[in-house]
Amino acid sequence: MSYLEYVVAAYAVFVVVLGWDYVATRLQIRRELRNARQRAARERSRQSAASSDGRPPELIR
Repeated sequence: MSYLEYVVAAYAVFVVVLGWDYVATRLQIRRELRNARQRAARERSRQSAASSDGRPPELIR
């Protein structure tokens, strides 16, 4: 392997790792946002159910 091939391979690995880091971060952000939305929806439904039947709402940890 010549020096040029080594440098090209090193840059290729760098670009692949940089791309994976970008994609993985975006996926993690999307997953956390989805979890937060689902948690908020559960809270809203829990509060509306508690207010509609006249009982006090459950305690939240």
